Amino acid sequence: MVSTLYQPFLDHAIAYLEEHLDLEPYPIPQGFKSKQATVGKGQRQSEVLTTSKAFQTDKLRQIRAAHVQGGEALQVLNFVIFPHLNYDLPFFGADLVTLPGGHLIALDMQPLFRDDPSYQEKYTKPILPVFKTHQAHLPWGGDFPEEAQPFFSPAFLWTRPQKTEVVEERVLAAFEDYLAAYVTFVKEAKPIDREEDLLKIKQAQLRYIRYRAEKDPARGMFTRFYGPEWTEEYIHGFLFDLERNLPH
Repeated sequence: MVSTLYQPFLDHAIAYLEEHLDLEPYPIPQGFKSKQATVGKGQRQSEVLTTSKAFQTDKLRQIRAAHVQGGEALQVLNFVIFPHLNYDLPFFGADLVTLPGGHLIALDMQPLFRDDPSYQEKYTKPILPVFKTHQAHLPWGGDFPEEAQPFFSPAFLWTRPQKTEVVEERVLAAFEDYLAAYVTFVKEAKPIDREEDLLKIKQAQLRYIRYRAEKDPARGMFTRFYGPEWTEEYIHGFLFDLERNLPH
């Protein structure tokens, strides 16, 4: 087990985005940049460190990472990109989780409008070859909740690799390719100005944010480490902060 398994993913993402887009810092609320906890007792005692990074661009409202490093027992990187509300871009979502039982990898460009054929033509069809290339080496991870399915695209890469080397090589390669494809979409994106379309985008983003905040699988883990108050504020005030930041 690599103690910082997902650091290379985060390093690559920031370097690649800095190279191709004009990144600006995104404000991280006080108390969330870094948080440490001691877990377990006796010989099982270990330190857990959670760090947060965030950026923004003229087209991307929030680019943010939550990186949890808990040594042998726990490694997590949640890396998500939220577009501004006047673009119809999908979300970029990477959930990279390593627990004692193995690795859980979810990688996708999560659509605003999954059932819209023209949207799929624009944002899913171009990445299906990339998906198929990596799917050949990263088998399907099995069932996931039906209620979650509208939030994922047909190019959803969901896998549970057994070996850490597969994560270090195959999953990293997939992450790099998905991010590169996403940056291409961002560069080509044109602002939306029709009121009707802007309302649909806002509603779709809120639907996604509310679902993710309510069902965040990290809630139990963070609550155990840092308590419920910190956890709820982290989820709603940083990880999924759109509602807090909507103009009233």
